[in-house]
Amino acid sequence: MADQQQGEMGRSLPKQQHRKERPISLFTSLKVEMSAVILIATILAFLMAWYLSHLDMNGWTALPLTIIVTLIFTYSFTSSLIQPLVEMRDAARAMADGDYTVRVQTYERSHDEVYELAHAFNDMADELEHADQMRRDMVANVSHELRTPVAALQAMVENMADGVVEASPANLENILGQTHRLSNLISFLLDLSRVEAGAASLNVEEFNLAEFIDDTVSPLQLADASHGHTIKIAIPDDITMEGDQDRLRQLFTNIIANALKHSADNTSILVEAHVDEEHDLVVANVINYGSQIPSEVRNQIFRRFVKGNSGRGTESGGTGLGLSIARWAAMLHDGNVQVVDDERGVNFEITLPRHPQIVDSEETME
Repeated sequence: MADQQQGEMGRSLPKQQHRKERPISLFTSLKVEMSAVILIATILAFLMAWYLSHLDMNGWTALPLTIIVTLIFTYSFTSSLIQPLVEMRDAARAMADGDYTVRVQTYERSHDEVYELAHAFNDMADELEHADQMRRDMVANVSHELRTPVAALQAMVENMADGVVEASPANLENILGQTHRLSNLISFLLDLSRVEAGAASLNVEEFNLAEFIDDTVSPLQLADASHGHTIKIAIPDDITMEGDQDRLRQLFTNIIANALKHSADNTSILVEAHVDEEHDLVVANVINYGSQIPSEVRNQIFRRFVKGNSGRGTESGGTGLGLSIARWAAMLHDGNVQVVDDERGVNFEITLPRHPQIVDSEETME
């Protein structure tokens, strides 16, 4: 019952808001604030004892009275200092029960360690609430996407079994198309499980980057033929590097496909690369000449299940996991993906070590 009441207290906490200043707010360190309380309490006890002695009060009466007054003062001030900690405890219990909307309150001018902890807690709560909501949306979307091809397959197979339609090449082609769609959805779920696990075993080998990009771009150009995009490649023929080509193909496919999706029809994107000899890195850039991504949201687009707005003439939708998978694949190779400033347009910069030091881990899924 007590835990339930405390959980309800946590759930009753509002979204992050500011309150009046705490009694002690002149310092930016909790240690200094606690030291100030102890110092003031000591001075108060001394003055209290001195005053009571001048009143000729009996020592056995003055001592308890001095202790009581000092304890009341200390308790009052320290309670305000740790109030955000109490709120964080209640909020954490509410979040453990599945309520990610709770936040702890902060103070307007206090900037000590408790204040910073409260802000960090609220940032964590924001991230958890976002992830929980996006996960719910993803489950709903995937469930819907799975139901459509399964229903179509069931209907076509039942019609063939009942003799309503013949097993003609055209009908079999439709069935094959639905199975490919199911296969893609299952691959997406496997990718999700690998991202959640944070690692996967890698098959590292040396390869030529220009040839690798050509092989990666070819199916994307075929799939994008109806939109009239042009993919320009500016990569020297002599760049070689090491890595898992399957994982790196996921990386470049998702980044290039994202650039195509957010480019207007009949426009072009640029894929270029060079070697940073000083740091032994391969630096690749995928640039589309559309509108810029605001700097404040550039890191958020790599979060799981975040979907961007598609450009005019492109397909919308998607799982919201493509860029997250791209960054995951880069990090598996001790690299990174980020959006950098470029006056030409949106520039996704991929940095990968030419000779990564990779320790393989077991696959989380067969």
